[in-house]
Amino acid sequence: MTATLPRVIADLRSDTVTTPTPEMREAMAQAPVGDDVYSEDPTVNALQAEVARLTGHEAGLFMPSGTMTNQVAIALHTRRGEEVICAEGSHIYEWELGMMATFSGVVPRFVPAPLGVPDPEAVRLAVRHSIHQSPTGLISLENTHNKAGGTVIPLGVIAAIREVADEEGLPLHLDGARVFNAAAALGVPVVEITRPFDTVSVCLSKGLGAPVGSVLVGSAAAMKQAHRYRKMMGGGMRQAGILAAAALVALRDGPARLEADHRRTRRLAQALVEAGYSVNLAAVQTNIIYVTLPNAAGQVARWASAGVLASALGPDSVRFVLHHQVTDEALEEAIRVLTA
Repeated sequence: MTATLPRVIADLRSDTVTTPTPEMREAMAQAPVGDDVYSEDPTVNALQAEVARLTGHEAGLFMPSGTMTNQVAIALHTRRGEEVICAEGSHIYEWELGMMATFSGVVPRFVPAPLGVPDPEAVRLAVRHSIHQSPTGLISLENTHNKAGGTVIPLGVIAAIREVADEEGLPLHLDGARVFNAAAALGVPVVEITRPFDTVSVCLSKGLGAPVGSVLVGSAAAMKQAHRYRKMMGGGMRQAGILAAAALVALRDGPARLEADHRRTRRLAQALVEAGYSVNLAAVQTNIIYVTLPNAAGQVARWASAGVLASALGPDSVRFVLHHQVTDEALEEAIRVLTA
């Protein structure tokens, strides 16, 4: 006898779990395509140009994942044996499988980052000049900061760290996996966040809801070199306009939905606190919630059996991520399960 799986009330494991909307599927079916390894796919070219325009940069390059865009950026900016200054808990280290060492031959230099926000002076002090130490090759920020709880870096902090980078002669990269969430939280156009950076990785398959892909933006010269690194990593996708078409729809429709995601996230966080769970509400700024509780994996399994999916990211840490395919009605039903 086949076991009956529980009905999924809400999948809160990540905002990457969304499925293509009807508008995306129609765009994918109608997309004009070409060989993107030869830069001949018109839909990919349109997506790259649009992300570059929105972020205030000269050019863009479409890749399968944010890990690839981040790691290509690191390769662009660094030489072997150098360090990358990044905030504690940064995705480029925590969840990119040591790729900065494997591919670029560089290592991280962490700075403290309460609520995901590094102090500009701490960044300055992390720069290495001594012949006895690995030289600094790059400063990298993450906005929003996933592991800190989807937290947002204030514009003034970005400007101050840009000043440090300029004074030290260093490039500045942004892991902007959820940078549109940051823009929605700050109430500013995304370009206000992205303009100060030499390169920015923009993920389209998280908050914006595309099925696949990220775009790296920067100068035209940098993107020409990035094209080579993408090819080295196996990121040439040929007729990728089928994917880029969905990403263009996500880019058009996704940003307007983010504030509703953030509102639902605050609703869930408050309900969890009222039910006695440990949540740092100061960290609940966008669409991510971290809950501290014992036996995280066991609790996640119990919730899954009742139809609510979450991620155990440690022995005592559970993450919930809201996205546009969790409705108000589904959220209320999920809250009843989570707080029972």
